[in-house]
Amino acid sequence: MGELGATLLPRLVAVSGDTHVLTSPSDTEPFLVDWRGRYRGAARAVVRPGSTAEVAAIVQLCAEAGVPIVPQGGNTSMCGGATPDASGTAIVVALTRMNRVRAVDADNATITVESGATLHAVQRAAAEVGLLFPLSLASEGSCSIGGNISTNAGGTAVLRFGNARELTLGVEVVLADGRVWDGLRGLRKDNTGYDLKQLFVGGEGTLGIVTAVVLKLFPAPASRVTALAGVANVERAVVLLRRMRQALGDRLTGFELISDIALALSRKHHPGLPDPLPGHPWYVLLQVDDPSSDIALAATVEAAIATAVETDVVRDAVVASSADQANRLWALRENISEAQRREGPNIKHDIALPVSAIPEFLGRAEQALSAALPGVRFVVFGHLGDGNLHYNLSAPAGVDARGFMTNADVANRIVHDLVHAARGSISAEHGIGQLKRSELTHYKSDLELELMRRIKAAFDPQGIFNPGKVL
Repeated sequence: MGELGATLLPRLVAVSGDTHVLTSPSDTEPFLVDWRGRYRGAARAVVRPGSTAEVAAIVQLCAEAGVPIVPQGGNTSMCGGATPDASGTAIVVALTRMNRVRAVDADNATITVESGATLHAVQRAAAEVGLLFPLSLASEGSCSIGGNISTNAGGTAVLRFGNARELTLGVEVVLADGRVWDGLRGLRKDNTGYDLKQLFVGGEGTLGIVTAVVLKLFPAPASRVTALAGVANVERAVVLLRRMRQALGDRLTGFELISDIALALSRKHHPGLPDPLPGHPWYVLLQVDDPSSDIALAATVEAAIATAVETDVVRDAVVASSADQANRLWALRENISEAQRREGPNIKHDIALPVSAIPEFLGRAEQALSAALPGVRFVVFGHLGDGNLHYNLSAPAGVDARGFMTNADVANRIVHDLVHAARGSISAEHGIGQLKRSELTHYKSDLELELMRRIKAAFDPQGIFNPGKVL
């Protein structure tokens, strides 16, 4: 990398200050390991810029020296998308210092924030002006908005509000030569050529570094109803979804499917959580919101569920009678991922299918996987309302979890082949990162891959942004 590479660190210190250019192993360690502990890399340094101008200067220096850059937000990636490789040549650019709320426009119902702001901080800033930012994830206290945008995050409210892509109006991006594109427009309608921002939403930091975004806000809910229902099978859960949408329209915000094994695992590692409906093979957790103080909302939900019970769509159900009860029901769902992490390594699949295809997929996948991996435990949960399943496989009881991971390739091929046959997606909301890079090339057409590579080459001709991810 020549003379420029040899003098890069002092130049980075001149940009961000010596306290924000980390090189000692004890300081850099948290930035070099992914949240799941699956990927571990190395880096020349971790740089923590405090402004867009600093990010631009850092990128320009790295571009001149030919040094790769790994952008990182809250480091909560599920696919190793923010972890450098083991070569030690890269610079990690951690954006956590860039966490300011730049503007809240209540009349335009938008908020402009820097990429390092946590999702929870954005939710709180919206709530302070009586509005709602609806993106909601289990990791919202630590994940960053930049990461949410770069992976096109989904979460529990996609059914009503859409993914991060639908919630993003504008972006500010540092390009591969250090120039800054200011696309921070708070417009719902802007038909002036190609919608460039959409290339960076879901781009996983491979095309540029998103430093700030303009996001949509919505009226905050004044009424909320949360319920948990037990169902005999997923076919009935799909029928319940259709009926609840008919009865409630777009007030149905969340509709989560949870297997009995996933629920039991959540309670095993969080024994203080409730167990209000024991003994059912599948559960649905649903949430209904209304921006008006609709005193009849609970009655409407209860009536719809009662009809579902009478017609054998639902076996039994409980409706939360307080905000605390609702939070505890949601904790059952939100703590599944953490419970899995405590249980040990597991084979994860973040897949999307047409809702109508999910029951058949689950039946065929269970049959094939049980034959290939006898005793495998199916830890299945996800956002049934938008067709996104977290289809995770844990080792059979008594089997070493790490040894079980050697079956990942076999399991992936079974699951992903079935998903592909149903015209689904092998990545719904977690991205590709390095985990699914080979799977992407297996299932994407040659033409799609060619177009993606052309875009990458146009935006990042040196290939310095997040190498080894996605493509």
